Amino acid sequence: MTSEDLIESIKSTKNPDWQQWLEQTLQLFDCVTGTLHVLNPTTTILELKAKQGIPDFLLPKMTQIPVGKGMAGIAAERKEAVQVCNLQTDASGVVRPGAKDTKVEGAITAPMLLDGKLYGTLGIAKKEPYEFTESETDTLMAIAASMAALVKDSER
Repeated sequence: MTSEDLIESIKSTKNPDWQQWLEQTLQLFDCVTGTLHVLNPTTTILELKAKQGIPDFLLPKMTQIPVGKGMAGIAAERKEAVQVCNLQTDASGVVRPGAKDTKVEGAITAPMLLDGKLYGTLGIAKKEPYEFTESETDTLMAIAASMAALVKDSER
């Protein structure tokens, strides 16, 4: 499946299948771990809708994420993709201490944006150090934007 196929699949449905789309996104980018959070517009909390490769003991910390906290929260706050080449050694303050327990290294989180409005975040990660290219970032942002349209539609 190509990124264009995935985006078309997302756009052509009325019933979000967050887990399937997360898994397909991980395959596209050759990643092993990922999360998909949708923004609750009344609480401004990112709520976990799909996950892959996340240890069960970390779920309480990842189920609800405030905007501004961790990679997902910072991507949401900045409304731009946030990445780290090696999550295990990152000292930027973007990575929360518990995130290192995922045992992944190269990670990126894209905000789900539509017309400048935030609807959630899509995060993926590799087992090895990795810096996502501008093209890969743009592709992930496009996938996230197609998901944002569904969140918007479901709010009606």
